[in-house]
Amino acid sequence: MSYDAILLASFGGPEGPDEVMPFLERVTAGRGVPYERLVDVSHHYMALGGVSPINQQNRELLDALRQRFPERGIDVPIYFGNRNSEPYFADVIQQMYDDGHRRVLAWVTSAYSSYSGCRQYRENFYKALEDTDLVDKMTIDKVRHYFDHPGFVTPVAEDLASHLARMASEGVDPADAVVMFATHSVPNTMGETSGPPARRGEFEQPGGAYAAQHLAAAALVISEVERRGQVAPDWELVYQSRSGSPSVPWLEPDVNDAIRAAKARGKKAVLVSPLGFVSDHVEVIWDLDNEAKETAEEEDLWFARTATAGTHEAFVDGICDLLLERLQGTEKVALSALGPWPEFCAVGCCPNSRRELPTVAEASA
Repeated sequence: MSYDAILLASFGGPEGPDEVMPFLERVTAGRGVPYERLVDVSHHYMALGGVSPINQQNRELLDALRQRFPERGIDVPIYFGNRNSEPYFADVIQQMYDDGHRRVLAWVTSAYSSYSGCRQYRENFYKALEDTDLVDKMTIDKVRHYFDHPGFVTPVAEDLASHLARMASEGVDPADAVVMFATHSVPNTMGETSGPPARRGEFEQPGGAYAAQHLAAAALVISEVERRGQVAPDWELVYQSRSGSPSVPWLEPDVNDAIRAAKARGKKAVLVSPLGFVSDHVEVIWDLDNEAKETAEEEDLWFARTATAGTHEAFVDGICDLLLERLQGTEKVALSALGPWPEFCAVGCCPNSRRELPTVAEASA
């Protein structure tokens, strides 16, 4: 297929104190999140001046891609839009249409399968087309998942290897350390139903494809760390930032519980790698750089938090690779047995559990 524009699509975030609560209310609408929880989370944003770093990080990524495109032979314009804050998808899509574009390829700042990380974006795009009366006038397709693409894995492994070298130089034996690959927790049901229905039997419950993809990415990172000559400690997948109703089970263990458990097993050091995120936004800065670090300090553990892919040259090139797969039909690259993930999502992939699956009460009736 030919595409005449690219959309860098992301989650969004507030860019001032007055935007914080309206933003959080938009994000959690219909999810049963207690108001008190929103107030608690708002304090995380206020500690950063009421500004989420995610938009600026995406603007920096946008600039890096625009600079790299000519060198990679990509000659279509790229725009930037958000789900939950300005610039909203509908406004950007209208601008793209007014600029003469009709076939849009969207790259999303989420590397993994889940309702909120994939299908919801596709629903957002369709809603934006509806809101602008462009349903039959413009097409928006989404780039495949890239959790096992070398452009995503390489920057994470590079920084982890650097931190492991520093840890060793400070006298900490890798055998006494643990690497915790952290990602955003989701409801168990969302994990169980992530990915194509035909493949769900491949994945261990309750994390489904969502957890399996993270585990695959983590294993690739560890393999690359070892290839770089570092001794890799034990590692595990942990979760953070749960925000739903306390009565609904979410994926565990929580990173703070995992840190305490590591201490109880006799570990002396923890390295947290935010593998579930592509940049250092609020969930990384607050939940890891503040809360997880404080937990490690309480347990008297050596602690480090490694970098996300951000605007690393390899990541920027990896995004170009993914775009060129669709723009020019170049070879699909994937480092794990799970990939390359399909270009188009299957029917029934990553359903909205609040709309398409029975509620907890219905399921237990």
